[in-house]
Amino acid sequence: MISIHQALSEIEKNNGSAALCTVVKSEGSTPRHVGSKMLVYPDGKFIGTVGGGDLEHRVLDEAWMAIADGKPRLLSYTMSDPSRGDPGVCGGQVEVFVEPILPAPMIVVIGAGHVGKAVVHLAKWLGFRVAVSDDRPEFCTPESIPDADAYYPAPMEKLTEQLKVTRRTYLVVTSRGSGVDAAGLPSLLESSAAYIGVIGSKRRWATTVKALKEKGVSEEKIARVHSPMGLELQAETPEEIAVSIMAEIMMLKDKGSGKPMKG
Repeated sequence: MISIHQALSEIEKNNGSAALCTVVKSEGSTPRHVGSKMLVYPDGKFIGTVGGGDLEHRVLDEAWMAIADGKPRLLSYTMSDPSRGDPGVCGGQVEVFVEPILPAPMIVVIGAGHVGKAVVHLAKWLGFRVAVSDDRPEFCTPESIPDADAYYPAPMEKLTEQLKVTRRTYLVVTSRGSGVDAAGLPSLLESSAAYIGVIGSKRRWATTVKALKEKGVSEEKIARVHSPMGLELQAETPEEIAVSIMAEIMMLKDKGSGKPMKG
């Protein structure tokens, strides 16, 4: 059995998820002392213990919810009277802090042109994990785009077969045309991505929407797409457009308003 600290190192190395549960307060008679830890994985496995029994079952349930919603929680339990809903009869009180351990959110840039390169560079600087994909292998290499963490030289419609898209994945489509988008978006729209943005003018997006509907894609799925993507900054250069795109993603991720700070 590996230690919790070793397990945490492996989780970070592999960009995994878990929840670390720590006893932070213990008064009177309780199953475990302050500092006792339990590491909970999304698949139901766990290492360590915070006390066993009903107490531990309740903490496990909260840990899985923390992994799902990304929010820490401080749990307080009185161990006196199970008839009142207490998780034990020890007579003491215990508090457990549950901390979700989640990988950095991932930006996936689909289309390795000038804007795509600028988005990769900026997203990496902002602390995101970054992957880049392009159906032209020569454009999707560390030599061409040195800032990415992973490379997927594949058509857009095949990307989800190679890359696991989660609720912490932000898809930035900077492809070279509406035809590429219409072919590739249906599979992306079936994913659980937190964000799907497509570059281009309103006219280009209208053309793509028409093609998607002809393929049988529902309006509900199409409505997930942000296009034209980004905040209105009157951006022109690839670098300025990248700032516009990343500003929108950060606003949505952190539930910002996008309004000026002044006034």
